[in-house]
Formats: sequence, C-alpha cells, structure tokens
Amino acid sequence: MLWIWLTLLYGVIKGTREIIKKKSMEKNTILEVLFVYTLLSFLMVTPGVTKAGGVDAPTMFWIAVKSFVIFVAWIFSFKAIKKMPISLYGLLDLSRVIFSTLMGVIFLREAMSFWQTVGLVFVCAGLLLYRYQTGGKCLFRKKNGSDELLTKEPAEKVGFKIVCFALLSCLLNGVSGTMDKVLMLKVSSTQLQFWYMLFLVLFYLVYIVVTKTKIRLRSALKNYWIWILSLIFVIGDKALFIANQSADSKVTIMTLLKQAGCIVTILAGKFIFKEKNIGYKLFCAGVIITGIVLSVAMK
Repeated sequence: MLWIWLTLLYGVIKGTREIIKKKSMEKNTILEVLFVYTLLSFLMVTPGVTKAGGVDAPTMFWIAVKSFVIFVAWIFSFKAIKKMPISLYGLLDLSRVIFSTLMGVIFLREAMSFWQTVGLVFVCAGLLLYRYQTGGKCLFRKKNGSDELLTKEPAEKVGFKIVCFALLSCLLNGVSGTMDKVLMLKVSSTQLQFWYMLFLVLFYLVYIVVTKTKIRLRSALKNYWIWILSLIFVIGDKALFIANQSADSKVTIMTLLKQAGCIVTILAGKFIFKEKNIGYKLFCAGVIITGIVLSVAMK
C-alpha cells in the first residue's frame, strides 16, 4: 500500500507548504512569490526532460488545461493565505474533500464503501462544527455594511471575498486532483511533472506581461522561503503522481488522506503565528481526521 504512504507524505508536505507560503509573502508580493516559486520548481524538474517526450497532442492539451486550473487556483489560494490566519485556511481547505470526492464518484465512477461514506460524514461534521463556532447559525453576517466571517476572536475577521477565494481554490484543486488520476493512465510521473510545470511558468509569464506587473526578481531570489517552497513542492508532487500511478489508488481515499496536512497548519497557527482558538480548531480537525482514519482503515 505504498500509494497510501506517499499520499500521506504529500498531505504533510502540503500543510508545510501553506506555512512557508505565508512566510514567503512577508518579504515579497503574491505574484513575485508565485512566479519565482513556479520557475524554480520547473528548473528543479528539468533533469527529467530526456524522459518527458512521447506525449501525444490530446494528452498535452489536457496537461495544459490542468496547468491552467492550478494557475488560477494558486492565485486564489495565495490571496487567501496572505489575508487570513493560516489555521483558518487549513480548516477551510478541508472542504476540497467534498469537491474531490464528488468528482471521483461522478466522473471516475468510483464506488464509495459504507466506511468511506461514514468518513465523509465526519469530515463534513468537522467543517460544520467550525462553521457553527464562527458565527452561531450563520457563517457570514452583515457588520458595518460589509460581509465578514466572524469568529469569537476579533483578530480573525476575514472578508467574505477572501473566504470565497479559499473555497474556489479548493474546488479547482479538486478538479486538478481528478485530472491527475486520468492523466496518469497515459503518461509517467516524470512526463506529467515536467510539462505541467512548464505550462505553469508560461501562464504566469504571460499574466505578468499582459498585466504589466513589476517583478523584483533579485529580491525574490534572495527570499530563502521561496527556495524551500519550491523544493518541497517538487518532492510532494512527485510523491502524489507516483501514488496516482498505482492501480489500487482511488481519488476518494487519496483526497481524504491529503487532509492530514490541516494539523500542520493549525499547529503552525499556534506556535509560529500566535493565532487564537487553536483548541477548538484542533477539535474540529480531530473530527475530520477521525473520518479520514475510518475511510482508510475500515475500507
């Protein structure tokens, strides 16, 4: 069951990445971090160029589509991470379980077992518990003429638009995860990682040129957080693509396993960013993790 351990590794790395993203944006703008992080990641996978050939045109098109989906998802997620507590982002990010599971069932015809269904119920319950705590019966309510996400701690007020960015990122990541499973039937992990990263670099480059955004390249290259982010991104994606190659792997289970990273982000919120309400967030995350364990251990 190597694919299970590789997916768990990806989940932990994913949680760590969210922390490093937030740290990297303390010195550079969102687009500076995004572009340099993507460029460095691509350069790290270029040694695999000799094994990246042989991809047919239709498959290349869908790899480009996947890259565009991630291109948009990352813009949304970086904006959300910059503006909201990392522990809150970690919990909202768990909503991708719902999106990815539904896509796995609808598009890949994956059947959900009884325990997978119970696990998904636990995941939804954990999210709803946090929803209840962050505003009673309503997650969003009017205050001073604007929509805000309200929690018991005033320091955690987050604009409605920023929360939507986080949820849209989750939806798009769910689309990408489903596409990974399909694409890995036609290409190797090396082929997918190389072309997907190349397209990402091109998309961000075009965006920068079209919007005439100024990029302080020298400053970004001096930001060691971006280098660390690039390295662990390449490692995490490699682990995920290999896991997707396994004939036994299922998007529905992999999606649940990936969410182990939420514990990393919640603990980082406490010990690195000094955020509040960590105990309750850990309780909600515990309910969600229970659902993940049930889905995998009882399958």
